Amino acid sequence: MRTKQELGAAIRRERRAVLVVNAHSRQGRRHYDAVRSRLLAAGFDLLGAYPVERPGELERTLASAVDLAPDLLVAGGGDGTIGTAARLLAHRDIALGLLPLGTTNNFARTVGVPLDLDAAVAVLTDGTVVDVDLGLVGDMRFTNHVGIGLSADIMLRTPPRLKRVVGRLAYPLTALALLARHRPLRATVRAQGREHEFVTHQLYVANGGFHAGRPITADADADDRLLVAYPVGGPTRRGLLRDTARNATTGHRRTLGDEPFLAVGQLWLDTDRPAQVEVDGEPYGQTPIRIGLDPNALRVMAPAGTLDR
Repeated sequence: MRTKQELGAAIRRERRAVLVVNAHSRQGRRHYDAVRSRLLAAGFDLLGAYPVERPGELERTLASAVDLAPDLLVAGGGDGTIGTAARLLAHRDIALGLLPLGTTNNFARTVGVPLDLDAAVAVLTDGTVVDVDLGLVGDMRFTNHVGIGLSADIMLRTPPRLKRVVGRLAYPLTALALLARHRPLRATVRAQGREHEFVTHQLYVANGGFHAGRPITADADADDRLLVAYPVGGPTRRGLLRDTARNATTGHRRTLGDEPFLAVGQLWLDTDRPAQVEVDGEPYGQTPIRIGLDPNALRVMAPAGTLDR
């Protein structure tokens, strides 16, 4: 497999790429033609370009794109699309290019890719290849986070039409509807020979640095060999609402050393009753689960000058 520097040089020299856009995502259908035109104008040789209208066809289309052996696979869509592409590209000699067309675009924010399309395309032409960690839940890789509790229920219940109409506001609107009857969980996290217990409606384990489009902490990212486990609020619904608002407004001022963050390399998580689990916004299963890391598993096009550990 080529070094990151060799792969980056090949992308700049040959411009061999494949484009896959989730046209079912909030902005994908509207932007597909413009995205394709921008890449061609930037000099990319598109070995294939695919708008995916049906969610069930996304993974198959991405796999077909990988089979074309490009130097760069450009994925346009939200975090679900990016997560699917990341799983397929793990430990491959292909870089992932990001076109953030989703609701929250957490992974693009973590890597530092701008949300403006022209600026994102500029990263593909002038950026650098870095490698970042992926999380592992069971044997499934993920880019951003694992959610246990209310967030998993929200992912199962949020209407796709509401997401397309109001964007990321769809999630808190659905949460408010579900919260009145939601029961708190007693969650036990075992890591580094210690046991940590939380009574909460919601627990996250993050690999990336952003959640719901906001920083988790000022120093969390996807290239630090760490997972970050943290509850949102305690046993009361009021505490959940208070801490959700607090996290959204103060994450950029907090650090991994602050309460209640637990930064570790791997952990086991169990709950007092089986709880729904979502991985990067997609249903996964139920607790108990093991969560770990696959270090430097994914090569990504990031802005020039991005720190690469």
